[in-house]
Amino acid sequence: MVQEIYIIDDDNQLIENMKKIFEQEKEYQFKGVKTSDIDIALKSIPALIMINEDGTNKDILELCKQIREDEDNSITPIIVLSNNSERAHGISIMKRSVEYYIVKPFDEEYLYYTIKNLVRLMYMNRRVSPLTGLPGNVQIQTEMKKRLLKKEKFAVLYLDLDNFKAYNDLYGFTKGDEMIKFTARIISRNIHNSTSESSFIGHIGGDDFIAMVSDTNYEQICKDIIQEFDEKIIQYFAKEDAKKGYLEVANRRGIMEQFPLTAISIGVVEVDETRFKNTLEIGEIGAQVKHIAKTMMGSSYAINRRN
Repeated sequence: MVQEIYIIDDDNQLIENMKKIFEQEKEYQFKGVKTSDIDIALKSIPALIMINEDGTNKDILELCKQIREDEDNSITPIIVLSNNSERAHGISIMKRSVEYYIVKPFDEEYLYYTIKNLVRLMYMNRRVSPLTGLPGNVQIQTEMKKRLLKKEKFAVLYLDLDNFKAYNDLYGFTKGDEMIKFTARIISRNIHNSTSESSFIGHIGGDDFIAMVSDTNYEQICKDIIQEFDEKIIQYFAKEDAKKGYLEVANRRGIMEQFPLTAISIGVVEVDETRFKNTLEIGEIGAQVKHIAKTMMGSSYAINRRN
């Protein structure tokens, strides 16, 4: 996968040096950015930003602040290279959430591995859901495989929203995102408030979530999630829709259809060291049991227990 690294340097002195250091690393692409073009460059969300302080005509603190206040680059790593060796100056830059302040002349091998390690870490972090902050599919699969290899007994909760598309169509994606974040908070709070010390919560995508718990009280967790969800979800609907108890949404042919208010469905799969060979088998049973929960009216859960 190509990793774009932007070098903010009006003099273009640093970029040629970096291209030489990474000449054998074809997946790393370095692009020079003029200080005046930063706003345009930030829209591409690079893997890493390097700033040659000596080659910019803008105050370095304001420059770092500008990058950090850009919503899409709030977590993009920043490396500042400078001839200024004053400790106080370096600390003032680090306070702007800059990952590294490196004084010139720099050790090329040290900078090489600093860049590679930061890009690797950023790549992993960006696989976390940007909407909810929960681990994504890579971490979900890793966690499930780890538990299977350790022959643990645990339960997997598959959670998603019913009639969420109707809500999205009527209220818009921004409101839909707020409902997804609300759901993530409900799930996280109730699972973390349980007695489990080895729980895991992930965001598969959209309105789909997953959780793994080692406790045997997962049925109570399901009840608690549903109770809190049903009590608080009403705040996301207009008063007239809440009063009616359903949504009216036009289908593709322009015909109005009625949909119940958004609910949550939970399918639970009990796992032990003898029941499943891999994560795919767990997922297949999870899809089946969640489907059963979704056939019930309103928020509900269903459990596939060990025999």
